[in-house]
Amino acid sequence: MRPILANLILASRWIAAVFLLGLAAALALFAIRYLGKVVKFGMTVFTSPQDQALLDLLHILDWTLVSALVVMVILASWDSLVSPFDPESKASGIAWVRKLDPGNLKVKLAGSIVAISSIQLLQMFLRADVYTDRTLAWAVGLHGVFLAGALILAITDRVSAGSGGRAGKE
Repeated sequence: MRPILANLILASRWIAAVFLLGLAAALALFAIRYLGKVVKFGMTVFTSPQDQALLDLLHILDWTLVSALVVMVILASWDSLVSPFDPESKASGIAWVRKLDPGNLKVKLAGSIVAISSIQLLQMFLRADVYTDRTLAWAVGLHGVFLAGALILAITDRVSAGSGGRAGKE
């Protein structure tokens, strides 16, 4: 009975594939909308005021960082949870995924969230006249929380690596 349960539990990892495929489909839809934003930016970049062009460019950068975050989650999750990539994947440029252990992935994700939050905050400051002081204060506070969380994750990952995790590999 035990081997059957173990095999069933091991096979259940393929359920995660449904979620990862859903993320990939959502990313494809996101990419279509992104292309529309790029086209709109290209049509207005020379005629819009400089501060608006900068805001539009920051939106494009923001969307790019979000897509990179989603791709990182999809690839690392697939490799660690569903089915490891072929070791010969160096030729396809995917070998970096193997270097993402859970702690490293958390730090990268937190860093991406801080970068996205930074861009959002910059966009708010460039249009500070349309936000209340309270809204700006909350935005700065939330950004500080994201930054503190990312630093704590990075320190924790560094300490755990020094205590035997990846220390031997450095």
